[in-house]
Amino acid sequence: MRILIIEDEPLAAAQLAALVVQLKPGAEIAGVCDTVESAVKWFTSNPQPDLAFFDIQLGDGLSFEIFKSVEITTPVIFTTAYDQYALQAFKVNSVDYLLKPIDKEELQNALNKFENLQNVQKNQFPEALIRDLISSVGKQSFKKRFLVKIGTHLRAITTNEILYFYSFQKGTFLKATDGRNYLLDQTLEIVEQQVDPDQFFRINRKYLVAIDAITDMHVYSNSRLKIKVKQQEEDDFLVAREKVKAFKDWIEGNQGSL
Repeated sequence: MRILIIEDEPLAAAQLAALVVQLKPGAEIAGVCDTVESAVKWFTSNPQPDLAFFDIQLGDGLSFEIFKSVEITTPVIFTTAYDQYALQAFKVNSVDYLLKPIDKEELQNALNKFENLQNVQKNQFPEALIRDLISSVGKQSFKKRFLVKIGTHLRAITTNEILYFYSFQKGTFLKATDGRNYLLDQTLEIVEQQVDPDQFFRINRKYLVAIDAITDMHVYSNSRLKIKVKQQEEDDFLVAREKVKAFKDWIEGNQGSL
């Protein structure tokens, strides 16, 4: 079984590939793409894989755009940190819809579902599958607290006490409203998947910022934005060029629109 993975986070792609091969030892990872553009190029120059995993939100747009650029007959399992795309997901070649972080048992169920549906024609989904996909909407919950260690003590910090998360020297930290920095044991990629996307936005590789922490925004060079946040230290908070549109949508409350 040849499998294509479309995922813009290298760690998430590697973890997914490892889980798939573990669950299906005969599987071959035919390729990994990290953008809409690279995925379109892959499909135009390679035979259709047996199965594809599509991360919905990529650096240059939504993976649904791939279907508008190239004909895809491959069954797809969508993966995402958010659940608002479930209904659109099964309008295309969707077998299943997995929320990040991906659970091994749920992945196994999705692979089993793929095997059971191999003979089903494109867009001819059993009623039970559609019910399952619809029922998945709204089930995701987000972390309300993060447990941090202070010496020999532990403290739970609620998300409304957090101004921003950031990476520094291979560690992940949160900046709290008390002005202190607390070390976490998760990567910034995992934290991004755990918090409410209405409240936090990944402005670049280093910073994940709370909307209530932003005090000012202005246009910066090369079509980027520069923001100011509460308890900001010396580093500039720059919104990456490819994230500016999504950031503006997030500020306006339109991040769930397609």
